Amino acid sequence: MKRLKTSKTTAQRTVARSSTEVEYKVLADGTAEILWLRSLLSELQFSSPPMTTLWCDNLGVTFLSVKPVFHARTKHVEADYHFVRDRVAKKEIQVRFISSKDQLADVLTKPLSSTLFAYFRSKLRVKSPFSA
Repeated sequence: MKRLKTSKTTAQRTVARSSTEVEYKVLADGTAEILWLRSLLSELQFSSPPMTTLWCDNLGVTFLSVKPVFHARTKHVEADYHFVRDRVAKKEIQVRFISSKDQLADVLTKPLSSTLFAYFRSKLRVKSPFSA
């Protein structure tokens, strides 16, 4: 029996040609994860909302997910594009834009100024170990 690799620290399948491509591939992977989780919840007889929102801080990717427009720069993301676009069209997911200044996930993935770090940390309701 062939065993599937389940590690989340896998290498990219291909070399990205642009930041939009990278973000769109992540969006496609996130969409696949959401669909899997929704399926699991359904099998366990838990209900889930009819539509799931994916937040993206790349305006180009957000537009690509809802508008069927291709440019020469995006022709290499076509398979992922159709996968995400089909799910958006079926109203299973919606892709919404979030400004980088409001992207709470950045506290876990990017170097931030101490002010922005403290702000995001407070939004996550994590207290500083040095506070009383």
